[in-house]
Amino acid sequence: MIIKPRVRGFVCVTTHPTGCEENVREQIEFVKGRGPIENGPKKVLVIGASTGYGLASRITSAFGSGASTVGVFFEREPTENRIATAGWYNSIAFEKFARAEGLYAASLNGDAFSDELKERAIELIRRGMGGVDLVVYSLASPVRNHPRTGETHRSVLKPIDNVYEGRTLDTDRGIVKSITIEPGTEKETRETVSVMGGEDWGWWMDALDGAGLLEEGCRTLAYTYIGPKLTWPIYWEGTIGRAKDDLDQVAHSLDERLKARGGWAGVGVMKALVTQASSAIPVVPLYISLLYRIMKEQGVHEGCIGQIQRLFATRLYGGGAPVTADDGRIHMDDLEMRADVQALVGDLRPKITTENLNDMTDYEGYQKEFLKLFGFGVPGVDYDADVDPFQEFEK
Repeated sequence: MIIKPRVRGFVCVTTHPTGCEENVREQIEFVKGRGPIENGPKKVLVIGASTGYGLASRITSAFGSGASTVGVFFEREPTENRIATAGWYNSIAFEKFARAEGLYAASLNGDAFSDELKERAIELIRRGMGGVDLVVYSLASPVRNHPRTGETHRSVLKPIDNVYEGRTLDTDRGIVKSITIEPGTEKETRETVSVMGGEDWGWWMDALDGAGLLEEGCRTLAYTYIGPKLTWPIYWEGTIGRAKDDLDQVAHSLDERLKARGGWAGVGVMKALVTQASSAIPVVPLYISLLYRIMKEQGVHEGCIGQIQRLFATRLYGGGAPVTADDGRIHMDDLEMRADVQALVGDLRPKITTENLNDMTDYEGYQKEFLKLFGFGVPGVDYDADVDPFQEFEK
């Protein structure tokens, strides 16, 4: 069939298999072009491995360090009536390219929050790799079916205590508009912490440790975002911020356990980028559109794969212990948070209107990056050609 993009809200409901494959190939070539990563990982588990930072982590591990990898994700398979999600095609492409170079690669599609999938992953790791020396936790699910209580928890992006009033970008229509968001309840905050906090990360590490699969010197990393103060009322000081606090606490606890065996646990603070998760956050698309313009003009912009390759090569590996800041985190948002970059953001943001959006921001670049997540707009792909959406993993 011939597949074209169809966008609804912050999701593209179609995906292009060939575009996804070429997008993965492009990221692989980027990593290879940077050369081998000194002292990089060799046996890697990525939880949330099919898109965004998780996919980039798997690509960087495999093609920057020659690592064997197991990827865990929850993606929709293709059916007679529906195309698969982008992460499905991304993961098929990754396995194809990894195996072509003799690298071990295996994937599990299912609910990463469940005990059952953890058990399946343990058996797969035991058979295929024998253990892990890096665990990347990069889940971005909005819903968690809690395996111990049976409750379904849903995360919300809301302020706490105060009503938020601000401006956002309607990416469907290219309109800058005002928004008002009521504060989250205590229950909504608790559920957001359950979904987006560190409990499940800790349970994954407990399960792997209990199975004897954490190798000496094993490191584990979860990704987070802090951002500038202008986003804090809806983000860092909101319901999601409470979840990030919980993530930090789990990171500290895991680090105390692992460092006795020469290992490390921590949080990587990443740059604002166009991802499926960030597109759903009020305020952020407008901020990213402006940020992209400023960072590109100053020659300091990085995409997702650039962030992760630099993280692995210069902060997580590439020498001795991980390079952390005074707050104990690895900060990859250093270029975004430069004083000159944020000064320009603060000066220009209040001046943006619907009429001058394309002139004052990189909204065009935002749209292109968004569609690329779903395999559209990738150079070299013929989008008028027939493509087979019924792609499956090799057995």
